[in-house]
Amino acid sequence: MARTQPAPGGSPVEKPLVWLHGEIKTPPFTEEGRWEAGMLLRQLQLGQIIGAPNAKPLPDVGKRCGELRVRDEHHSWRVVYRIDSDAVLILDVFAKKTQKLPDEVIQRCRDRMKRYDEASKKRPNK
Repeated sequence: MARTQPAPGGSPVEKPLVWLHGEIKTPPFTEEGRWEAGMLLRQLQLGQIIGAPNAKPLPDVGKRCGELRVRDEHHSWRVVYRIDSDAVLILDVFAKKTQKLPDEVIQRCRDRMKRYDEASKKRPNK
């Protein structure tokens, strides 16, 4: 069973999705693949822990990073994300073509996180 982080009122905290790269739309996703991706992203927003085979941690990308695995009619899609205290960052969305996560994808995700973190430091506190 998935675990959630309860809010002070007892209901789960909903984190917004922050899209740094990629999108999930039909096409290229099938409608079923788009729905599956949406349900998995919703679980992340609610603080649920998603395990194999739908997700796996990606420590090579960074702390609190992982990938969602979405099987579609013609592709196996990957959604690389990072869970922050206030949001779920979407770092990349791509069709999986190799066994191992390509080094270019790892570096692009790290670069996106770095730019996001630097920009976040410059924003005034709410």
